Amino acid sequence: MSKPRTFGVIGLGTFGSTVATELAGFDNHVIGIDAKDAPVAAMADTLRDAVIADGRDEKALREAGIGQCDVVLVSIGDDLEASIVCAMNVKLIGIENIWAKADTRTHHRILSRLGVDRVIHPEEQMGQRVAQMLHNPTVRDYVSLGNGFFAVTMMVPDALEGKALSSLEMGSRFDVKCLEIMRGRDLLTNSDADPVLKKDDRMLVLGTRPDLREFAKSF
Repeated sequence: MSKPRTFGVIGLGTFGSTVATELAGFDNHVIGIDAKDAPVAAMADTLRDAVIADGRDEKALREAGIGQCDVVLVSIGDDLEASIVCAMNVKLIGIENIWAKADTRTHHRILSRLGVDRVIHPEEQMGQRVAQMLHNPTVRDYVSLGNGFFAVTMMVPDALEGKALSSLEMGSRFDVKCLEIMRGRDLLTNSDADPVLKKDDRMLVLGTRPDLREFAKSF
């Protein structure tokens, strides 16, 4: 289990408050900040520190304890100016690991040039995720690993029941790799001798999007 850290979440809208709640649930110290009273009041019982402060005010951020944070998420997506100024302030305070939410490509580019370590588009990324699952019923979840690679959880369909894993020709016909097979609560590792697939097994498969698409088409 990873060691608890201190996180700052600036902007407690739906996205920011969800991230803050989840981080706090892992026993991390989370400092939640918003310029409005209502979002802060809503998080008061969830977070150790929920503070009313304007992210555009460097002094207010320092007083709120942002300088103590290992990582800060700037979750101000609907106000471009506030998001940019806030990110600049967090950078000036000396935070080395900064994430930020962006609503547009222009917003993304500006934040990247400011030195933000990771810029995220929650709605776009969730939309892509949902589209993948709607398009292919065998896909249950997928995660981008960067550099064009994805890890996808796929349900074994009826057509593959009783077939050995080797028969799927991963690594030869298809440039993808099975990292793990999950059967209920059991994990079948690659050390297992060519496991025979069962309906509703879950395969964790690694590959690029085009390669994963071709693999999924085969069944």
